[in-house]
Amino acid sequence: MAEQNTRLGILMMVTTTFIFSVQDGISQYLAREYNVLMIVMIRYWFFAAFVMTVASRTAGGLRAAARTDQPLVQGFRAVLLVAEICVMIFGFTLLGLVESHAVFACYPLLIAALSGPVLGESVGWRRWAAIGVGFVGVIIILQPGFGVFQPEAIVPLIAALMFALYGLLTRYVGRRDSAATSFFWTGTVGSVAMTAVGLWFWEPMSAYNWLWMAALCVTGAAGHYTLIKCYEVAEASAVQPFAYLQLVFASTIGILVFSETIRLNVALGAGLIVAAGLFTLWRQRLRG
Repeated sequence: MAEQNTRLGILMMVTTTFIFSVQDGISQYLAREYNVLMIVMIRYWFFAAFVMTVASRTAGGLRAAARTDQPLVQGFRAVLLVAEICVMIFGFTLLGLVESHAVFACYPLLIAALSGPVLGESVGWRRWAAIGVGFVGVIIILQPGFGVFQPEAIVPLIAALMFALYGLLTRYVGRRDSAATSFFWTGTVGSVAMTAVGLWFWEPMSAYNWLWMAALCVTGAAGHYTLIKCYEVAEASAVQPFAYLQLVFASTIGILVFSETIRLNVALGAGLIVAAGLFTLWRQRLRG
């Protein structure tokens, strides 16, 4: 039975990465037509409604989901995530999906590197070596000092750092709060924060693009739903390596839909990053 659940969890993770890749493709298209802040704000309105619907159907309802004794940390991580999404989508408009995701793939390594100072976890020399290899991959992608360095490539790296910190804070609050509580705060506080900023950048949208906006909202909710189901049926350590498929799916969409190309240095760097990330996940599973 456990094996069957693990297989189902893997399938759900693969589905989740595909849905989020489609979401990234739609985000890139809309962000090239309209202001990024407005796009993320509308997306978060739908996300907040989805979160509140899920919370209302759980034991204790909305009040139980909202209950926490660490509101400042919960609020900060919610704002951090919505800011990271804005930064990453901005990166799509500058670099496209292929190169943005190639750089962003280093976020698990950042989590491993920062887990010591932030959470007090021990990081052995093998994981530090893997982190070093991963960042060699980042340097290969960025190519500093070769005359072809793109300053824009720093944008997805900043997004990766923000997402890594968000992931660490999620683990931190998870010591005392349930996943349902963290999920509730992520959607509601993120929506309020994004509305306070995004309304100032409202632009009229064509009926055709409202259809794409609706698709963006639906893929966002669907992706979070399949991710929740994934972690319900399988251990995180078993399914997490398959999250790297988002790099494959997003790159495929970038090539087929947006006519992007994969430079050799990007392919080599991304390969090193993924290999190092998979090694750190394997070490974490051994320790677990």
